Order: sequence, then structure tokens, then C-alpha cells
Amino acid sequence: MRRLGLRTRVTVAFAVGALLLSASMALVSYELTRRSLIGERERTALRAAYFDAAVVRAGLDTDTPDVVEVLRSLDTGGSRRPVLNLDGEWYARTADPDTTTAIPAELRDVVAAGRPALQRVRVNGQTALVVGVPLSATATYFEVNSLLELEQTFQVLALALTSVAIVVAGSGAALGSYATRHGLRPLTAVADAAEKIAAGDFTARLDPAVDPDLTRLSSSFNQMVDRLAHRIERDRRFAADVSHELRSPLQTLAAAASVLARRREHQDERTALAAGLVADEIDRFQRLVNDLIDLARSDQPADRASVDVAALACDACHALDLPDSIVHLAPATPATWRIDRRRVAQILANLLDNAVTYGGGPTSVLLTHDGSAAVIEVDDEGPGVPVEDREMIFERFVRGRAAHTRGAGDGTGLGLALVAQHAAAHNGHVTVADRPGGGARFRVTLMGGLT
Repeated sequence: MRRLGLRTRVTVAFAVGALLLSASMALVSYELTRRSLIGERERTALRAAYFDAAVVRAGLDTDTPDVVEVLRSLDTGGSRRPVLNLDGEWYARTADPDTTTAIPAELRDVVAAGRPALQRVRVNGQTALVVGVPLSATATYFEVNSLLELEQTFQVLALALTSVAIVVAGSGAALGSYATRHGLRPLTAVADAAEKIAAGDFTARLDPAVDPDLTRLSSSFNQMVDRLAHRIERDRRFAADVSHELRSPLQTLAAAASVLARRREHQDERTALAAGLVADEIDRFQRLVNDLIDLARSDQPADRASVDVAALACDACHALDLPDSIVHLAPATPATWRIDRRRVAQILANLLDNAVTYGGGPTSVLLTHDGSAAVIEVDDEGPGVPVEDREMIFERFVRGRAAHTRGAGDGTGLGLALVAQHAAAHNGHVTVADRPGGGARFRVTLMGGLT
């Protein structure tokens, strides 16, 4: 299972925390309000029952009391229903057996014993409050108070508190998202700077004044980049200086080898063979020096400009005596890309030379652009590249097994490493896979690239 990102986790934590806090406050508020309203309602019902009981007692204190008329004289409104138990008989305003049967036996016994009491019960599926007041040894008075209105109030209160809890949770999530977005902004700046540095832009730095709490991080990061840039520049300068120093003796050796080659008919067979081997190694050494010089420059950012990439690919084919008919522009792909002309030209040259040297010759050069990335694919019909060698083949200074498995192994071993470096300068990458039908397919992805 994929782990959630930091921003998502913090946002969820804010939302859950806000939800728990608001839910707790809502429950406490609901319970306190509920107890307060119920307590107030019970006190009000008890006072009203005492008053009505006094009226009933006065009405019964006659020679021939009319019990029903006495009960009808009470001003109980629509929420209270009076019931009288006199000498074991039940009296009410109207015939309503549910009211009398709803009075619990325990409550009747307590009131009959001479103590007033109250109890919540269910009448016809609704909550009611029964208040009992003793009148005499043979008479007890009860009032059944409907709590329907109070229950509706509780429902509205619960709905309101739930809505508030949901809104607070949403606000917590929004606050968490805002806090993480602004809190992680320095890390975003670090990531942006790291991406620029990975692309070869060693001028990227962090501003220590943006956040005083991250001054140490910014300063340490900038010092690291300074040292890294200094070391890379030193290595690049060393490689370039060595390569340039080697050019002069190599030119002298090449001139001497050409003299020996021109006098080959005056040499015996062994001498001519040795002279040929020396000339081949000198040529290989010269290409190695040229590749080292190019590699020393490869860490610089790409110098993008509008280039006709189809024409550039055709020129690369002509330089190797290859037909330009193998160059294909994918449908709906513009011929003009915004790229570094020198780098892409070397990408094409090195891939085509690799295909000629190790792959039996290129079969296709396909140029594609999908709007966000430009893709160069070079297919060959050789033996392919073993899976275990496909990553190592692009590593810098690695000649390795991959080169030998593809052919004679007389390359410098830096050609494909340069392809990878030039692709990285365009924020891209290189891969190699099997070509349908046999052979290898080298794929170079360059980010951006449209004018």
C-alpha cells in the first residue's frame, strides 16, 4: 500500500484533530444542554402539578364533588393530561386508557405512600414525564407531560452540533492544507534548487533571509552546492586540461602513423600490420580525448534554441554515410524543437555510431513529441543488450561488458555516457529495450522542447 505524502498526512491529522475536538465539545454541549432543559422541564412540571393538585383537592373538598368537572376546570393546555385515582378508580377528562396504563406501578405505590414523585415513560411511542402528587389517603393526582417538543429541540440541537463538528473538521483540513503548503514552502524551494542542480545549473541557491528558522539549513545547503560546484569544476578543468595536453602528442603520433601508412608498400608484412594497429589505436585514442573534452563540458545547462531536428538527424546520417530515409517524424510532431543543437547532434551521432559499430547498423530513427517531452528512438538490428547491462551501459566511463556483447568493442566507452549526460541537461533520461523483431531500441527523452 502506497504511503500518504507528508502534506496529506498533516492535513488529515488537522482534520481528525479538529473533528475529535469539535465532536467532544458537541457531545459535552449536547449533554449539558439536555440535562439543563430536562431539569428545567421537570421543575416546571412539578410546580404545575402541585398547583393543579391544590385545585383538585379544593374541588374534591365538597359533599358531592364532580370529579370529571373538576379535572376539566384545570388549565393544563395541550401538553399536560391530568389523571386522578380516587378510591381505586381512575378519572380523566376523556376516555384515554393509554394514559392510565402508562403510569408505572412503582410510581403509583410511591405516591400512594404519601410521597410526591416523577418518572419519564413512553406513551404511544413518545417520551412523557409523569408527576404524581398525593392528595389524601384515598386520592392521588397524576399529570402526564408530553416531552415531544423537548425531543424535537434535542434533535435540532444534535443536528446543529453535528453540522458544526463537520464544518470545524473541514476548517481544520483547510487550515492543515494551508499550514503545510506554507510550512513546506522552504522544502519546495530546496527541491526546486536540487532539481536545477541535478540538471547542471550550479548557480541555484537558497535565500537564507526567507525564513529565520531555516537559516542554518539554507546556509548549509548553499555551502554544499558551492563545494560540489567547485569540485565538479575542478574535475572538469582537470579532464579538459589533460585532454588538451594530450592533443599535441597525439597529433604528432597521428602524423607519424600517416607517414608509415603511406610507405606501407615498402614494409614487410609484420611491420605493415604493426603500423596499422598503431594507427587504429591512435585514432581510437584521439576519439577518446575528444569524448573526454565533450564530457568535461556536459555538466553545463542546455543552451536551448529553435532547431529543425529532422534536418539535424539527416545530417547525422550523412556524416556516417547512412541514408536519411531511416529518419521518420511521427504524425502531428513538429519538425522544429527548442533544444541544445550541439548536444542533440552528438546524441544522434553517438547513437548512430553505436548502432553501426555494435548493432549491425541502424534501421530507424523516430522523432516524437507529445507536448511535454521530446523522444528520440534509434533502432538497430544487432544482437540487442542483455537486461543486466542496460543500466550500466549509460554510466560514465564504463566501457564494460555491454560494449563487448554488442560487437568488436573498439569504441571509447564514453559515447553512451555522453548521451545520458546530454539527456540529463534537458531534464531527461535514456533507456534501452528490445526492438520488436530483434535488435535494440535506444530511447532518449528530453523534457520540454517545443518552441
